[in-house]
Amino acid sequence: MNLLASMHDLLLRWGQQVLAAWRAWWQVMLIGAQIVVLALSPSSYDRPAERSAVLSHLYRASAPLLTWFLVLSALVSLVLIRIVVATAFSYGLSQYALEVLVRTLVLELIPLYTALFVALRYTMPEAQRIRRLLADQHRRGVYHEPQTLLREQMLPRALAGAFSVWLLAALSGLTALVLTYLNVYGFSPWGLAAYNRGVGSVFTPAVSLIFVLKTLFFSLAVAFVPMGSSAQRDVLGGYSRRSDISEFARLLSVLLLLEVVSLLGNYY
Repeated sequence: MNLLASMHDLLLRWGQQVLAAWRAWWQVMLIGAQIVVLALSPSSYDRPAERSAVLSHLYRASAPLLTWFLVLSALVSLVLIRIVVATAFSYGLSQYALEVLVRTLVLELIPLYTALFVALRYTMPEAQRIRRLLADQHRRGVYHEPQTLLREQMLPRALAGAFSVWLLAALSGLTALVLTYLNVYGFSPWGLAAYNRGVGSVFTPAVSLIFVLKTLFFSLAVAFVPMGSSAQRDVLGGYSRRSDISEFARLLSVLLLLEVVSLLGNYY
């Protein structure tokens, strides 16, 4: 009897956890869809205050992160390039070094760590700010329409987060390509033709499409998952602070799922 009661309690708790997780993900998808609709609606940018808010967040999500991110990205890229080039030369496989670098560094690693960097430095802290705002309003008994929250608080931050991922990924990819050329061919201009052929052989139409779609969905995940979580009420109906680790784990699971799908599309 005790065993049956324990199993019943276990199944009940498991069912409640599954239902809570489903509701949380459903709200993230719902808020993401609403932000997309607002972003595509010209009326979202009618008032000067709304345009100013969007431009302000675009700057805050990109300019302060740009210098340090490019420096760190260049250092990481340089280390990986030297490892791959030295290993390829030591095994007599130097003809494959360029393709390996472009596939691993530009196609796979740069979009992933760019998305994580933007999430940690911008969208997750901004989502916590929105949650603190909602908690303060809840304590004071002040309530606003959900559309007001979406339009004035979430939309500018979501657009800025997505834009930052695209900008930093593009600049980081360009930096990695330049460093790859310099490490493989040095400062000689005579390697440009072979380098262009090597890079072009990797960026086939199918691979380019998958790369663009992956970067797009990475940017949407970085923009929507933290924003959607910020508006979720806790079990008491309030907006208590959420664990940064759990929020990061939720976002990381989405990014890894997208990465696995892109790998299947590229190599299977």
